[in-house]
Amino acid sequence: MPSEFDLIRRHFTRAPRHTDLAVGDDAALLRAQPGTQLAVTTDMLVAGTHFFADTDPEDLGWKTLAVNVSDLAAMGARPRWAFLALALPAADEGWIAALARGFFACTDAHDIDLAGGDTTRGPLTLSVTLLGEVPQGAAITRAGGRPGDDLWVSGQPGRAALGLAALKGEATLSAAGRTACIAALQRPQPRVGLGLALRGLASAMLDVSDGLLGDLGHILENSRTGARIDVAALPLAALLATGADPALARRCLLGGGDDYELLFTAPAARRAEVEALAPRLELALHRIGELTAEPAKIWLREPDGTLVRATPSGYDHFG
Repeated sequence: MPSEFDLIRRHFTRAPRHTDLAVGDDAALLRAQPGTQLAVTTDMLVAGTHFFADTDPEDLGWKTLAVNVSDLAAMGARPRWAFLALALPAADEGWIAALARGFFACTDAHDIDLAGGDTTRGPLTLSVTLLGEVPQGAAITRAGGRPGDDLWVSGQPGRAALGLAALKGEATLSAAGRTACIAALQRPQPRVGLGLALRGLASAMLDVSDGLLGDLGHILENSRTGARIDVAALPLAALLATGADPALARRCLLGGGDDYELLFTAPAARRAEVEALAPRLELALHRIGELTAEPAKIWLREPDGTLVRATPSGYDHFG
């Protein structure tokens, strides 16, 4: 059976691109660019809680890193250095090799060095700490939103939750819709380019990991504002095109997690600048509402004009 160090050497050692000393020593040596702040995030994925134990390991390797990359994208930071900790029930080399392929596909896509980590035997758990750089004072936080700001979301929220529902047998989708939604769940695409482009433009931002309404609640809490969402402006049509039940599609869009799209606010006066990013980045950007002066209150404006109070609930890891 291969030792811990054999596994690291075979599957997780690569020549670094922008790290002075990476895998193989007691600690990594990193050199941040002058005039930048370090943005640091960490996430843990646990079998049975965050993913099915039989999830394809290559997809799992990608997602293990991608969810962290999304956190840095939401701050307007450029990801640089990853640290990977694995608890594995057994040293299955084929499974580990596939996990590493997916992980390094994500590092290559975003120019990230694996700079260190750890392995041990235990219940299947994957944890990444990711560091990135952002110019001093340029990070986008959750606290900058102001009443009157536009509320935007990128891409197609709700697909990952529909994919999960399909895997659990709770949704019947078309063949193409099922494939697309499961891919959104298993291989999320962090919006790094959008995060970088929104520096100096977005007033507040986060990534949608626990549901659009639930995560919006974090912006409202930190910015001390409320929000009004225009239901007619929500990107629901693509979810309905999968064959999903309309009520389920709406629930997935507003309350489903694992999308890793960016939810952000920007001054209405800069609306044209935000709109111009969509064709440049080849990414749909949806203006779905605005911030209000009613702290913590979320209102849904239905297509007939009716206002309905919404509760900012999302995924709870201890629920």
